[in-house]
Amino acid sequence: MKSLPILVVEDDADLREALTDTLELAGYPVLSAVDGGAALEVLRREPVGLIVSDAQMAPMDGYALFDEVKRRYPGVPFILMTAYGVIERAIDLLRAGASHYLLKPFEPQTLIAEVEKHLLKLPADGGDGEALTASPRMREVLSLARRVAVSDATVLLSGPSGAGKEVLARFIHRHSRRADGPFVAVNCAAIPESLLESTLFGHEKGAFTGATAAMPGKFEQAQGGTLLLDEISEMPLPLQAKLLRVLQEREVERVGGSRAIRLDIRVLATTNRDMSVEVDAGRFREDLYFRLNVFPLRLPSLAERREDILPLARRLLDKYCEAAGRAGMVLSGEAERRLTAHSWDGNIRELENVMQRAVILAAGAEILAADLMLPPCSGAAETARSSLPDLEPEATPVHDMRALEKRHILDTLATVGGVKKLAAEKLGISERTLRYKLQRYREESLGAGKGGPS
Repeated sequence: MKSLPILVVEDDADLREALTDTLELAGYPVLSAVDGGAALEVLRREPVGLIVSDAQMAPMDGYALFDEVKRRYPGVPFILMTAYGVIERAIDLLRAGASHYLLKPFEPQTLIAEVEKHLLKLPADGGDGEALTASPRMREVLSLARRVAVSDATVLLSGPSGAGKEVLARFIHRHSRRADGPFVAVNCAAIPESLLESTLFGHEKGAFTGATAAMPGKFEQAQGGTLLLDEISEMPLPLQAKLLRVLQEREVERVGGSRAIRLDIRVLATTNRDMSVEVDAGRFREDLYFRLNVFPLRLPSLAERREDILPLARRLLDKYCEAAGRAGMVLSGEAERRLTAHSWDGNIRELENVMQRAVILAAGAEILAADLMLPPCSGAAETARSSLPDLEPEATPVHDMRALEKRHILDTLATVGGVKKLAAEKLGISERTLRYKLQRYREESLGAGKGGPS
């Protein structure tokens, strides 16, 4: 397991250095800050796995810092260092959700023991991409995921394609009591309908043409562990009824078999659709929806967690640099601006493609904006207005209603850094309508640039 950094917050320079040295000698990566305000600046830039903070500091003390951390980064563990005379306030923090408190003075071994208990860690392969987050919204999702992981409750993970739902499902499995058991994922959208039943439930020899041997299904393969039903909304209606019975009875019969097999599994499911809409449209059984939706978790899109774009981009850059034998590559300032301003309709999957492409294209050790090959209309936030035609007010006649509408749409788009989803919400129109209008504006601009028909 690889540790996220520990943030040490202490206004006494000597003590801060001693704490940092103790933790680094024990093998932990460490960041430091002189007070609560400086700590919040660090948290804005870097994901951390634990905060160890002094109580008495100025201008922002440890108590105020805890309140801000709980509000902005609810998943980050917090240990308070306090003197004996103010232990009552430390106990109040424990009741409010702090991880622990340390009474000064304390031995280095005591600090290390508490750090080991509470520090958030990443797998050695770096695959825990969802834990690499500076976004308050994503940290809240992770906090909820950790809490539900210790139970056997069925979790329905929703969110747009490419946002990392399967990664979050694996995170829940790793933090559950079933972590030593198998994690089995089945993509309900990728398997032909004719094969999905036997894939899920298994089959006996001779159950159908080609069934030359008995085969356990995904449910049996997940015994003692976790089964992920990926894109559950794509499951055919007739099979939904059989799935409902399996979930209710916690037993399965193979296709062509007559023996019930008891199940000891935890079920997770994902969807990129609004399941209530699918139920209302008759495409998904309401009783199955309620059976799956015991604990709903919505994963935000990358555009909704923009603080995570650069940390994720750097981790992906390291990954593809290592694979290509080009260690030490970095992002240029302009490349970072382009990345943070892009709309990321394809979410983390799109970001991964962009970083892999950039490693291939980069001529030197620095990734340039051109290496990203992002479309011009998704450039830096400060160029969001200029990437679209006719943004200046004087170019828009006020008597023309269409021109007024165009000016309003483009101004709104510019204020949200070119993020179409946010602009559509502010304008009160669908994202599809916004895209149509923007395409029309571009075509009009190209026509005007050509000087019209010759």
